[in-house]
Amino acid sequence: MSDALRIALVGNPNCGKTSLFNHLTGTRQKVANYAGVTVERKVGQFTLPSGRPVRVLDLPGAYSLDATSPDEAITRDVVHGKIEEEGNQDAFLCVVDATNLKLHLGLVLEMIELGRPVLLVLNMMDEARRRGMQINTQKLSERLGIPVVETVAVRSSGIEALKHALDDQKYAVPRTEMTGLVGDDHQKITALLNDVVVYIDQEDKRTAFIDKIFLHPVLGLLSLAVMMFIIFQAVFAWAAPFMDGIEEFFAWFGEYLGEHISQPMLNSLVVDGIIAGAGSVIVFLPQILILFFFILVLEESGYLPRAAFLLDKLMYKAGLSGRAFIPLLSSFACAVPGIMATRSISDPRDRLTTIFVAPLMTCSARLPVYALLIAAFIPAETVWGIFNLQGLVMFALYMAGILSALCVSFVLKFFQKDKSQQMLLMELPSYRFPDLKNIWIGLLDRGMIFLKRVGGIIFALSILLWFLCTFPQPPEGATLPEIDYSFAGMLGHVLQPIFAPLGFNWQICIALIPAMAAREVVVAALGTVYALSAVDEDTMSEGLISIISGGGELGWTLATGLSLLVWFIYAPHCLATLATVRRETGSWRTVSFMTIYLFGLAYLMSFLTYQIASHYLG
Repeated sequence: MSDALRIALVGNPNCGKTSLFNHLTGTRQKVANYAGVTVERKVGQFTLPSGRPVRVLDLPGAYSLDATSPDEAITRDVVHGKIEEEGNQDAFLCVVDATNLKLHLGLVLEMIELGRPVLLVLNMMDEARRRGMQINTQKLSERLGIPVVETVAVRSSGIEALKHALDDQKYAVPRTEMTGLVGDDHQKITALLNDVVVYIDQEDKRTAFIDKIFLHPVLGLLSLAVMMFIIFQAVFAWAAPFMDGIEEFFAWFGEYLGEHISQPMLNSLVVDGIIAGAGSVIVFLPQILILFFFILVLEESGYLPRAAFLLDKLMYKAGLSGRAFIPLLSSFACAVPGIMATRSISDPRDRLTTIFVAPLMTCSARLPVYALLIAAFIPAETVWGIFNLQGLVMFALYMAGILSALCVSFVLKFFQKDKSQQMLLMELPSYRFPDLKNIWIGLLDRGMIFLKRVGGIIFALSILLWFLCTFPQPPEGATLPEIDYSFAGMLGHVLQPIFAPLGFNWQICIALIPAMAAREVVVAALGTVYALSAVDEDTMSEGLISIISGGGELGWTLATGLSLLVWFIYAPHCLATLATVRRETGSWRTVSFMTIYLFGLAYLMSFLTYQIASHYLG
């Protein structure tokens, strides 16, 4: 794409920039990191009506080129042409929220003053008109000295006009002197808005009405709890038929391959190692996609910042900065971006506390583990006529992680000399109907990330674990399953006395080791271990859930299942998270403290769970 037009999208957070990027590029986009930093680099492609290819870069949201965070620093450096891998951009599309020009035009003025080739994109024009705003785009273009295009990105409105503007090369280096605008940026923006915008009805009545409910100190928290409750009910109720179909497919596929592979060792590798390992994880893909569907809908609708506002006082009392909400919210997807997002917290003490508790948020990697154990030990029955019991348990596990994080931060607060707290200041966007294309692309990205992990790390570890569970071969006259004589079996029996007070058998001990690479690997590891532990064909044909819940020699008690559930609330089974903590803090001491306290908490809580459950539940 040497002759491609190179453009970059610049704008404040919540301006609809990413939605515009998705509508321009569709699925022709990729995400990577900038060299030497952990900031995401999102690049896509599309074609102009003339046939000319375009390479478009979606820069991180920034309020100003005077960077205060690593994300804003990347945007600043690309605008200044300081990042070699990006080179010089042919044009910058400054995307602004038409309903919030007073805030968003500041960045546009900075771009103009730098003399960069700029095209102004007035996004969310439908919302501006609904509020009764009349914007004279022609006069706005004349006063700023740059072309202006109106869009409604969520409906693809104005996208073609934008493409034609790029085709006609309407972007140009703007005049350094803007017509009739003098003074500082605030004075320029005020004069500009007085001249080009007419406010018939400035109040957003729809948002104001909904916020009376969602931001109410009682109704708002109740609404948030009900919303989360419904989400976890849906994760089980909606996903069940899809999971059953995937499970049946892998059972058939394993049986089919087994019949056509005559070499016993290769047959075991493919069926017991790869299929039993990777297949046992893929079955949980529907639940992960359903969970992220709801998260994306809430994000697209503008609700998530309201949730931050609602929880700010609670977090404040627990010793966390209100600014910690967004990093902790990100940690529900994965603790790695959550820890990286703590850079927005300026106070070093608050940032470190947030890093310490971020792994306690229930990340998506825990979902396959929770789903496996809940399906095995919690009956799929209805409670009080309408609630799914398995969904209730899932909701309780998420709440346990949140409450534990608040308790840990509260304890850490007593060891801090400075007890002052920073108040939360953030922009609350208007409510909008979710953009289905954005949701589809988000789900596609999440599904591909999950499948790449299955095809990468889980696939590799399944083969490695199969090797450790298969060799050395048992001696002549051996009466136990072959796995008992293997390297993995030996290690499992060594570790079993340490974890016996938690109710863990030696098979679980084996699975916990590769799970250090990634939590969801424990499901694949258990699938491999139990496939090789089976003593007869009937047992081997059963699914993993049936084996561990079925009692007998290989089955677990309810107390063991509950203990392992609690273990995964706390245990830091993720080397990527620990590596990120080391990179962000520059301290092995911090990593060591986090690892010790999380494993210690996991052991203590699992011990209490197993002992109490054994006593009262049998």
